[in-house]
Amino acid sequence: MGASELPSLDEVEARLLARWPETRIEPSLDRITRAMSLLGDPQRTYRSVHLTGTNGKTSTARIVEALLAASGERTGRLTSPHLTTIRERIALDGEAIGEREFLAAYVAVAEQAERVDAAMPHPMSFFELTVAMAYRAFADAAVGVAVVEVGMGGRWDATNVIDAEVAVLLPVDLDHTDYLGPTTAAIAREKAGIIKPGAVAVSARQSEDVAKVFRDRARSVGARLVVLGEDVALLDRQPAEGGQLISVRGLHGTYRDVLLALRGRHQAENAACAIVAVEAMLGRSLDDDAVRAGLARVASPGRFDVRPGSPPVVLDAAHNPHGARALVASLAELAPRGTYAVVASMADKDIEGMLRELEPVVDAVVCTRNSSPRSLAARELAACARQVFGAERVHLASDVATGIEAAKSLAVTGAADSDDPVVLVTGSVVTVGDADRLLPSAWRPDPVRTRPPRPPDRPVALPLPG
Repeated sequence: MGASELPSLDEVEARLLARWPETRIEPSLDRITRAMSLLGDPQRTYRSVHLTGTNGKTSTARIVEALLAASGERTGRLTSPHLTTIRERIALDGEAIGEREFLAAYVAVAEQAERVDAAMPHPMSFFELTVAMAYRAFADAAVGVAVVEVGMGGRWDATNVIDAEVAVLLPVDLDHTDYLGPTTAAIAREKAGIIKPGAVAVSARQSEDVAKVFRDRARSVGARLVVLGEDVALLDRQPAEGGQLISVRGLHGTYRDVLLALRGRHQAENAACAIVAVEAMLGRSLDDDAVRAGLARVASPGRFDVRPGSPPVVLDAAHNPHGARALVASLAELAPRGTYAVVASMADKDIEGMLRELEPVVDAVVCTRNSSPRSLAARELAACARQVFGAERVHLASDVATGIEAAKSLAVTGAADSDDPVVLVTGSVVTVGDADRLLPSAWRPDPVRTRPPRPPDRPVALPLPG
């Protein structure tokens, strides 16, 4: 196929966004299963690691990917959502898929999607198409292992047409309750759906109600459940220059004083789960040099992502109370003397719960909105923030760019009382993506072009079958 025969990236993105958005759920694997069958089931041509959980999926996927690559495996990675370019969702050998490869995957999948649309009561969604594109691209690139993050839940998630040999179950908390259920146990039942017969399931520390769901699921399908803190362990962690030193007892080996280039206890626990997952995939202990190389160079853009400057800016995509709690713990290790937060969140999130987690460590908060049509209006966010912070600590800004400048000004004003302040940008992946476009970045695959705003969408919750 010649380059002239491919549509442009802008055209493809517009076509994808014209489909059902990620916030519209019709719980069924029928559409994606039929599409993959028409494509020849490319997802059967490589092994896979499947990750679910409320928070930590993207970071852990990147750690698994880095460890596999350092161990000599060719990798594909599927994560969502993206920060700045849609191509970030699909990675080959640790890098965002090339534009030509992305477009070729779209062309291959779109033809079959039209056939599925004609045969099914509901059309294929944006997310279903990007999953199919990723699975096709991985096969075309002859990857050895695909590292796949669920979009939401697990059981009915489009990614679940893989039969992963290893499932990673990251901490489960309340989020997406309209879709997944009102309790952590109900949410865990949806997420447990990625545990396949005969697989190894690696679980982070969980509340007892969640742990029971995972135990029951593993037992019912004959999977082996490995639990952090019981069967394997994070033995030690110490903050260090450039991240932290961690020691992990895995399934097959013990790895001591390894530099992890990510901050926070939650990232240390994510790394421990990742090490165990890769051991399970390879069926052996990992080479010590491979562990050190993989963990030292792993990056997770937008996840406690410290950008240099005066003051430095911390980008963190926390969008629920559980994520905000981990963010607060990481801030304590950074030990800033003054934190000025820019917050923009989606309207359907537990915003008050998130703000209450942040309040003890944030000196002032700038409330704004991000570029998504689903973003809560800044004035509504500020009204909620005043109930938590008090009126004198709450400020307004029209957008994320203006919010960052306002927070920097507040930090400078407060510098007489608190040296070395930081600006924190949080509340949503979209918020962090808006900030990322404004700040220097070592990881970005190429210059980001201006994109038209995403079309408005409305969350639609349909009942989960079964």
